[in-house]
Amino acid sequence: MPDDYLLGIVPASDTGAVEMAMWSLLGERGVDMLAWESFGEGWVTDVEKQLKLKDVRVIKSGYGQLPDLSQVDMDRDVVFTWNGTTSGVKVPNGDWIKDDRKGLTICDATSAAFAMDLPWKKLDVVTYSWQKVLGGEGAHGVLILSPRAVARLESYKPSWPLPKIFRLTSGGKLIAGIFKGETINTPSMLCVEDAIDSLKWADSLGLKGLMQRSSSNLKAIEAWVAKNSWIGFLAEKPEIRSNTSVCFKIVDPSYTALPAEEQEKGAKKIASLLEAEKVAYDIGAYRDAPAGLRIWAGATVETSDLEALFPWLEWAWSEVKQQAAKAA
Repeated sequence: MPDDYLLGIVPASDTGAVEMAMWSLLGERGVDMLAWESFGEGWVTDVEKQLKLKDVRVIKSGYGQLPDLSQVDMDRDVVFTWNGTTSGVKVPNGDWIKDDRKGLTICDATSAAFAMDLPWKKLDVVTYSWQKVLGGEGAHGVLILSPRAVARLESYKPSWPLPKIFRLTSGGKLIAGIFKGETINTPSMLCVEDAIDSLKWADSLGLKGLMQRSSSNLKAIEAWVAKNSWIGFLAEKPEIRSNTSVCFKIVDPSYTALPAEEQEKGAKKIASLLEAEKVAYDIGAYRDAPAGLRIWAGATVETSDLEALFPWLEWAWSEVKQQAAKAA
C-alpha cells in the first residue's frame, strides 16, 4: 500500500465497508458497476434500489466468466470485486484501469488481499476484512483510501442522509482519527488480538510468501482436476481463475444429463457426505451460484491438507454416481 494511502478499521464486514464507501462517495458522477457473481450483483441492487442513482451502467457476465473490462469508462466511477468468492473468478490485472482516470475505482478485495498482487496506484478505495487470507474474524472491515478518494470525500456531499456509522467526514473534512487508530465503535479486543497474531504470522512469511502459498494450493488443485474427468473449474480460463476461492462444476455426462434440481441435489450430497465423515465443511457452491463445489485455498491452508482431501472427493463422487445409477 502506498505511503499516502489511509487505512482505517470500520465496524462492519468487508461488504459493509464497501457499502460505507458507496454511500459516501458515489453520485458525484456516473458509475459503472461490474458484476459476475453474487456480491457484485448485490452492489448493483444497492446502487439502483437504495441509493437510486440515475446514471448507472451495469457491465456483467455469468458465473465463471469475467465481463468485458474494455467497456469500462474510466471517466466514471467503477465498483467491482477483485476476486469473486462465489464464482472463483478474479480480475487478472489492473491494466484496464487508466492512470489518468477521472473517476474513482472502488474495489472489494476481501478474498484477494494478501493472496493476489493488487495494483495499489490504480485503486482508490480498497476494502477487505480480517478473515479470508488472514483467517481471522469477519465482522471488522478494513477501508483504505487513496488521496483521490479523500479529495472526493471532502469536496462532495451526497444528496441522501448518511447513517451515523457510514459517516467519514465532519464539517466537510475527513474524520482523520479513523485512520490513526481511533474506532467508530469499540471492536472486540479478542478479535484485535487475533488479528495481531495473524499479522505476525503473515509478516513472518512476507507478502510474496502468502501469495506463493495460495498459488501453490491452486497448482495442486489444478493437477488433481487434470486427472479427474468428472470435475472441472467454474472459471475455465486459467488467467481469471481464483487462487483463493476455487469453484468447481461437475462435468461428468451422467450428471450433466440430469435435470437441474437433481444436479443440485447431487452436489449437495457430496458436501454432506464429506461433512458426515468430518473431512470437509461448507464446501458446497454458494447458494446463488450454479450447482457445484467450492474449496478455500488461501494462505492459511496447507497444500498437504488439500492433497489429503482429494481422495475423499473422489470417494464422495463415486457414492453419488452409484446412487444416481441405482435410482435410474
